[in-house]
Amino acid sequence: MSGTEELLVERDGNVLIITLNRPDRMNAISGPMLSALSTTLQEANVDPEVRAVVLTGAGRGFCAGLDLKDQMSGEGMGAGQRGYRLFDLHNSPPIVINRMDKPMICALNGAAAGYGMDMALGCDIRIASENARLGAVFAKRGVLPESGGCWLLPRLIGWAKAAEVAFLGDVLDAQRSLELGLVNRVVPHDELMNETMKMAHKIADNAPLSVQSTKRMMRLGMDETFEVAVDHTYLQLLPLFQSDDFKEGLSAFAEKRDPQFKGR
Repeated sequence: MSGTEELLVERDGNVLIITLNRPDRMNAISGPMLSALSTTLQEANVDPEVRAVVLTGAGRGFCAGLDLKDQMSGEGMGAGQRGYRLFDLHNSPPIVINRMDKPMICALNGAAAGYGMDMALGCDIRIASENARLGAVFAKRGVLPESGGCWLLPRLIGWAKAAEVAFLGDVLDAQRSLELGLVNRVVPHDELMNETMKMAHKIADNAPLSVQSTKRMMRLGMDETFEVAVDHTYLQLLPLFQSDDFKEGLSAFAEKRDPQFKGR
């Protein structure tokens, strides 16, 4: 996986770090950045060497949303279109993030608004800098949470709190985001990446097939009855019993040592 000028990609062991890199525009989303992000995530999802993904932003912001300068000039998403039309979002970042079996952590280094907020919410875990803010300002821009937010918010924090966040259109600071349950923890700004990488590596040290199967079953279970979810989980469990990592987990437990998982 290689990055671009607008999307930096680096590897730290089994952790892939993706950095939105338009700091002069608060990492506002451009077309090339969207395409590169989708491609990178899809490649990471099938790369056996990647066990966790960290998504963050360069500079003082995480992502200011869609590039409004492009939108106002008619060069952004939906250019030349009015009203409804059929369009293909199959490989757009929100869909790709939702499909990911690899765990994703958002290192929320600053403001996330609009599309950027939805991308952050799409990650499995959010660790926020004390400087982070979530700009749920859709209603004040004449739009709606278009990139997954309408689906994600009620599932993350319940209907009443989601309605409050979406309808008021306020900017939520890190502490308020923590109180609402929109982020997992808040850390000092200078410690954000260190704390995020500690968690990412701890996840990556676990059996990757187990982690990925668990995430898949959690995701599918949100739209299944309990009985169907139990059946699907059992079918996921059977091949795990046959894996080398399962045997290694049992051996490590019996021998009182840390397991060394290989992802097979």
